[in-house]
Amino acid sequence: MKRAIIGGTGVYDIGDSTTREIETEYGIAVVDVLNINGCEIAFMARHGKGHSVPPHKINYRANMKALEQLGVKYIYATCAVGSLNENYAPGDVVVLKDFMDFTKSRPLTFYEGENKGVAHVAMDAPYCRNLRDKFIYHAKKTGLGIKGDAVYVCTEGPRFETASEIKMYKTLGGDVVGMTNVPEVVLAKELGMCYQAVGIITNWCTGIKGQVMEHDIKGIMEENKALVTKTFISVLTGEMLSQDACNCKDSLLIL
Repeated sequence: MKRAIIGGTGVYDIGDSTTREIETEYGIAVVDVLNINGCEIAFMARHGKGHSVPPHKINYRANMKALEQLGVKYIYATCAVGSLNENYAPGDVVVLKDFMDFTKSRPLTFYEGENKGVAHVAMDAPYCRNLRDKFIYHAKKTGLGIKGDAVYVCTEGPRFETASEIKMYKTLGGDVVGMTNVPEVVLAKELGMCYQAVGIITNWCTGIKGQVMEHDIKGIMEENKALVTKTFISVLTGEMLSQDACNCKDSLLIL
């Protein structure tokens, strides 16, 4: 099994599947395995079934290790995000191209020194350019509109950001804000996986326009999740993927 989808807020109902509990050195992760036209795809609900795990308590290392143990090499992920870029409005879909990390208390690496050793991972291309290009190509076939690419700002959560924080992130060049993509993208890179995340904009960030409303977030995710997931599956079942088309598998420098 080489292909996986990690679903964020509102992207859980993906079809018939078999649930597996994968034991890792970091804990147990739950994965649904789907068989779509003879192609096995692992699906992981980032927040757990029923959206029961907040962003700062997600066991990112167990999740990514579980996918590695299943043999996964290619991952698409969704992220619910707020927009601080006036060109990207609620309801738009953006492709993540880079990130800024403002998390505070999360384990960010598999390499903690001692018996784990010391390693550095390249971040010149945090997201897989090959998976990005294929997603954009298949979006045209599925009818999914993509507004553009975006720099993702990751905050600790679970609170929303203040207006002053959003002003700072905007000055630094951020486009969208979320609470989950770091360390997920970093851990995928450490494991040599191809990883691409797509942001579904659910609201304006604090101080940009209007207020953040729960029903707005749920409604917008409902509108977009089906087409985004359909596009993921179109790539994962319709393409002969190869890690020779990118440098993702060669990003780790172990000292």
